[in-house]
Amino acid sequence: MSAPISIQSQPTWSEEDRARADHYALLARLFHAAPDAALRDALVQAGRGLGGTEGALPQAWAALAAAASNLPLQTVCDEFDALFVSVSKPVVMTHGSWYITGFLQEEPLADLREDLAELGLGRRQGVTETEDHISALAEVMRHLVLTGPDEAGLLRQQRFFGRHIAPWYADLAAALAKAPGADFYAKVGALLLAFMDIEREAFDMLEASAE
Repeated sequence: MSAPISIQSQPTWSEEDRARADHYALLARLFHAAPDAALRDALVQAGRGLGGTEGALPQAWAALAAAASNLPLQTVCDEFDALFVSVSKPVVMTHGSWYITGFLQEEPLADLREDLAELGLGRRQGVTETEDHISALAEVMRHLVLTGPDEAGLLRQQRFFGRHIAPWYADLAAALAKAPGADFYAKVGALLLAFMDIEREAFDMLEASAE
């Protein structure tokens, strides 16, 4: 599996935007492939640095760090393959079109490709995954966060998130929560849900303030 979006970012952002970009980068990486030893160790270390677990996001981080600490790396790799890798239909789908329409490569994907073209982004040659894969969408949001800290950039983030992530991320998290054999990736789904809920609330407030 390969990430289908080719992007470049500029390393100039606020601490808040750095944290947002880091969350998007982590989610993109975890849904792109199973964690390697370095990422597993980083997750464990991040869990040790938590000051408290009040709130959905800190709780999701604590649960993910605990899973990273307790599960053998090969077990997590096997779980990734069992959930997401299949010659037919995977146990858990990770494409937006599926959750929005019930089918792959439908109108939401066409709309996404139009929006990506307007943003000057495109799919790398030789990549098999379509652009509505959650990993690719998280990478796009990371790019928009890093390159658009001004008001116009926030509006681009809000529009992209609202059109291509908000309609279905909770369904993906729910699918992971109930998927047979999901342990580590159920925690990844909880982190996805907690972080994206915060993003959605922030964008809703931005929209309300503009009215």
